[in-house]
Amino acid sequence: MFFKDAKRQGLMDNNPFEFVRHRPGDASERRAYVPVADIERVIEHAPNTAWKLLIALSRFAGLRVPSEALSLRWQDVDWERGRLTVPRPKTEHLAGRSHRVIPLFPKLRPFLEVVFDEADAGTEHIITRYRNQNSNLRTYFLRIIKRAGIQPWPKLFHNLRATRQTELAARHPLHVVCEWLGNSAPIADKHYLQVTDQDYASAIAGPTNQSGAESGTVGAHFVEKTAQNPAQQPAAPTGTAWQKPSMPSGKRPLMRKAATTGEVVQLSISKSTP
Repeated sequence: MFFKDAKRQGLMDNNPFEFVRHRPGDASERRAYVPVADIERVIEHAPNTAWKLLIALSRFAGLRVPSEALSLRWQDVDWERGRLTVPRPKTEHLAGRSHRVIPLFPKLRPFLEVVFDEADAGTEHIITRYRNQNSNLRTYFLRIIKRAGIQPWPKLFHNLRATRQTELAARHPLHVVCEWLGNSAPIADKHYLQVTDQDYASAIAGPTNQSGAESGTVGAHFVEKTAQNPAQQPAAPTGTAWQKPSMPSGKRPLMRKAATTGEVVQLSISKSTP
């Protein structure tokens, strides 16, 4: 681009890179899905609450680290409505793209509350540590991951964000998820969305109706079969719902409303089912 512009301005006769073509690599080679269990173990080994929140913001809210996470201020948190306004330093110069609003996801909120209760009165930024430009967050994060006994994945922070977008896209319309994550559908498809083991498991189990039986003839046969053989009927795993955290200190200016998550019921069909 530099030489092309120089040629356009008449500063040079030829662009030596004019016929050089870049061969893009396969982005999927560096994609990695980071399970909740792994990231919870990593968070347990984080040295302080600021690091725990930093990891949670990346994995459970899909924020860019460090730019978006370190830009958060307490005034951006709407406890009552359960929303978080995320500044977007990358696009703040563009009209209407200076920020985006995301939900206070149930797995994120407890970490945010702990840091809030520890914050001194009048504190502006949510994360006050590691704001020095010389802070090498990636190197320190890599140490935390190894300390937790987890095999490091490529593109440490990016793949946490990609994992979260993949999770949300499985439950919400893509345009909604892209609005929350601050990217577009083509970018999400090229750099973020992944096929997971859960996708295969869900496809094998098939869609279920409200009674928990798979829709169609296979599901009907399964219900009939298990009714005849109650001892062989598999137990459906129970979902887990986020519990409302204990009320933080009196510093909070607004009453909080607890967010809830839906219950997921999975159906396991025996191998002998036709």
